[in-house]
Amino acid sequence: MTEISVLDLQNLRHLIGGFETTHCKMQDYAHEAQDPQVKQFFQKSAQCAMESKQQLMQFLQ
Repeated sequence: MTEISVLDLQNLRHLIGGFETTHCKMQDYAHEAQDPQVKQFFQKSAQCAMESKQQLMQFLQ
């Protein structure tokens, strides 16, 4: 694996944190949603945010 610069590492950390925050918020919104379509939208958004976070985490392995 090639080395990651400090700036790239900071950017990855920032993006990963953002996706983690988005995941948590979308889960909370899904939990509070009454409409099934809205609930499904937020659940899917939470899942996408988690998948994006996991993909970025792979760069750190």
